[in-house]
Amino acid sequence: MARPPLPLLLLALGLAAAAKSPYQQVLQHSRLRGRQHGPNVCAVQKLIGTNRKYFTNCKQWYQRKICGKSTVISYECCPGYEKVPGEKGCPAALPLSNIYETLGVVGSATTQLYSDRSNLRPEIEGPGSFTIFAPSNEAWASLSAETLDSLVSNVNIELLNALRYHMVDKRVLTDDLKHGTTLNSMYQNLPIQIHHYPNGIVTVNCARLLKADHHATNGVVHVIDKVIATTTNTIQQIIETEDSLETLRTAVAASDLSSLLESEGQYTLLAPTNEAFEKIPRETLNRILGDPEALRDLLNHHILKSAMCTEAIIAGLTMETLEGTTLDVGCSGEELTLNGKSIIANKDVLATNGVVHFVNDLLIPDSAKTVFELAQESEVSKSTDLFRQAGLSSHLTGSERVTLLAPVNNVFKDGLPVIDSNMRNLLLNHIVKDQLSSKYLYHGQKLQTLGDKELRVFVYRNNLCIENACIAAHDKRGRFGTLFSVDKMLTPPTGSVMDVLKADHRFSTLVAAIQSAGLTENLNRPGTFTVFAPTNEAFRAMPQGELNKLMGNAKELANILKFHVADEILVSGAVSALVRLKSMQGDKLEVSMKNNVIHINKEPVAESDIMATNGVIYAVNSVLQPQASRPQERGDEPADPALEIFKQASALSKVSQRNPRLAPVYSRILARMKENSGGF
Repeated sequence: MARPPLPLLLLALGLAAAAKSPYQQVLQHSRLRGRQHGPNVCAVQKLIGTNRKYFTNCKQWYQRKICGKSTVISYECCPGYEKVPGEKGCPAALPLSNIYETLGVVGSATTQLYSDRSNLRPEIEGPGSFTIFAPSNEAWASLSAETLDSLVSNVNIELLNALRYHMVDKRVLTDDLKHGTTLNSMYQNLPIQIHHYPNGIVTVNCARLLKADHHATNGVVHVIDKVIATTTNTIQQIIETEDSLETLRTAVAASDLSSLLESEGQYTLLAPTNEAFEKIPRETLNRILGDPEALRDLLNHHILKSAMCTEAIIAGLTMETLEGTTLDVGCSGEELTLNGKSIIANKDVLATNGVVHFVNDLLIPDSAKTVFELAQESEVSKSTDLFRQAGLSSHLTGSERVTLLAPVNNVFKDGLPVIDSNMRNLLLNHIVKDQLSSKYLYHGQKLQTLGDKELRVFVYRNNLCIENACIAAHDKRGRFGTLFSVDKMLTPPTGSVMDVLKADHRFSTLVAAIQSAGLTENLNRPGTFTVFAPTNEAFRAMPQGELNKLMGNAKELANILKFHVADEILVSGAVSALVRLKSMQGDKLEVSMKNNVIHINKEPVAESDIMATNGVIYAVNSVLQPQASRPQERGDEPADPALEIFKQASALSKVSQRNPRLAPVYSRILARMKENSGGF
């Protein structure tokens, strides 16, 4: 029989490897880490100070942490193998016996004992094909005395029923334990919930598989870390029967989510307790409970799209909610955390359609918050003080559709400005009419403010700006308003470029020069100018003779002034690397950022982002010179470039004269240069 081509063989092997379950992939990694200690040795991570052990994946191997706690590495026989005295590693497969005998070998002797006591032993010793999820010895020991007594009393019927609920009447290996599926148990066919997570953790009714796939002559044994109990209630029924969820029960009924929480599926409900609701200010809570859309968003924010047992969480991960938002779910030792906070009061309450974790804090999504609440919790909290002092809170807490342009706290590192009529008007111009989203803003868009100003949107390669203020963080979209965090206080334009220059005494010489050069009309008309405006100080720094000559030549003056103007708007927030602008004179202007100061043609700018209705102005303390107008730095006569190169290459020329191939070329160049220069 012909062998398959090598590429096809490699592809088949790759597909086979890809088909391995997450559990098998992690087990394989543990084998690789343990192989130096002999055959069939697995590396195991053990939480320091506990008996909890985990097969290790690559990330955990290097981090050496589980739920933020340090681990130590130990080496054990991989499942299904045992040591042989005098030999390295675990070379021998465990003897194949029936399920009853196998229980004693794999660390579930208590399950074996209770099988004998409950008269289950004959069944699991005899013929058949079974799978048993066997609680470890420690799992039985962790049961309360009351629970254990209820199981072993009543002529052992309860114990037998409990054990049969841990069994399935067929062989089921870890590769068959698919995420989100159920298996019918051997007790009244009640379902057992299986979850097989990407990190290799497998849970059975939220109990973790510790040692899996132990083969027996009549089935398979998986050791788990808990005694599992039957469940017949849906998530909705758990809400209805728990006294600590009374407020949640009322909220669910008002939001019409009851049908979802009693339907088939696999959800995780982070159920806020009565205590969680009581922590919220009464005004906020009443507002949300009285707003059907906000209430629905609030509750959907507490429902994850898949069932998540706490045993599966060994490091931080991001989970998506029904609302479309995400929560950071993690762990710290034994504690489950949400967004970094340990707020889980009761975990792993199993339902037929998922799992419930009780939480003592209400998780309010942005979509149920006012703009004022969004700002208070962000890096713009100082701005909220400013708007409150100005008496503008009502615009940010009601049902008015607005977008708040809130400067980040660092803008006010020297303290908040004094509130007067001018400041209040300025703050009104930080509130845009309508609820916006930055991803829909476009270059040249005009926005209307509550202060009746028109703001322009500028879209750059590296930034999105509204006038001089650039967006510093992702939007936060609330119930009726959106928060844009911006990097500075907004300065709405007050007039044209000429209007702004005339109103500022620093530019009186420039204004006179513009008028003299006949450019006034240009800078008054609608447009998109960037003007690098020389101050009076800049003109005073010029030699008097040169200044007089410039001012007396209207054509040259116009040429110089046009070199200071570009026909596009560039605010400072758009400058991170070198930006080149074409001036109205024709030459390029080079704008750069150095030590947080804007430079134009390597000259520092004295003030940036003076906004005008038709452009932006930068104050500069020097008069910029186009390339052609700069003084010559060489001698009276321009040097011949070829001659300069020739003079600087004397060493090369000596070599050239000695080289038969280069000598004729050298002679021709020498003759031409003598002819052009008359000798040198």
